[in-house]
Amino acid sequence: HAYLLWFGDILVTYGICALLAYVFRKKSPKTLFITAIGFLVVPTLIAWFFNWSMPYWPQEALQNNLSRWQPDELAIVQETAIYRNGWTGQLAHRIPLAIIIQTYGLLFFIFWRVMGLMLIGMALYKTGVLSAQKSTRFYVTGLITGLAIGLPLVIFGLVYNCEAGWVMEKSMFLGKHFNYWGSPFISFAYISAVMLICKSTKWKYFKKWLAPVGKMALSNYLLQTIIATLLFYGHGFGLFGRVERFWQLLIVLAIWLSLIIFSNLWLKKFRFGPFEWLWRSLTYMRFQPMKIQNNT
Repeated sequence: HAYLLWFGDILVTYGICALLAYVFRKKSPKTLFITAIGFLVVPTLIAWFFNWSMPYWPQEALQNNLSRWQPDELAIVQETAIYRNGWTGQLAHRIPLAIIIQTYGLLFFIFWRVMGLMLIGMALYKTGVLSAQKSTRFYVTGLITGLAIGLPLVIFGLVYNCEAGWVMEKSMFLGKHFNYWGSPFISFAYISAVMLICKSTKWKYFKKWLAPVGKMALSNYLLQTIIATLLFYGHGFGLFGRVERFWQLLIVLAIWLSLIIFSNLWLKKFRFGPFEWLWRSLTYMRFQPMKIQNNT
């Protein structure tokens, strides 16, 4: 996925973190949460160090990072041309980016955040938060508190970076940590909202339509990449750099709606999503039964 389609892949990170998360499967929710905070703090400490040490970096290192952070017009034109052309040209451009993300990015930032959030997820599952076992009051409080803490942090970070002009010295490391710490609170607000819907006797058809999407999470993740790359890259319609923000938003909504419909239609005939079936077949080293058998 990272090398053939899109360098922003998360599956490799999930796979690596899941191996370590397995070690924590029998730990108490309290231990999981405390350990998670420890993991989450690491990227912030690293960012502070990198930001503090930036004046002492070699000039070449500074220039390389600056060219990636604030590419000039020529670099933008070149990248646009790459993604509007054939798949092989994209591959040569994509591989180095994927390698950077899966080495430097993973080691210093991504691993620690994903690992911390996985452990928090495990703690929430063990305490029944993710299975709607808590009271309605708990989830209402979670929704309000999550937004009350998370939104100001994220908005302040946006204002801070905009006023700073998104310069590398302010935004590359420290500037993004307002969102880094604010987004988990907003995520908890989202979780609380979803759990309130699950607990409600209303929203019956809404829940019925969304459930298949969760059952096909891997397929939907990969299909989003496949659809979007076909729309924007040169081996498809080549819309890269041609679509305004408003129309991008409409495309996102159209993809979401299409995948919700597709997931519902697919699971009426088949037991698993296409990529879930492939993964299970590889896991068990034999083809798994795919079609739903009607007992007549």
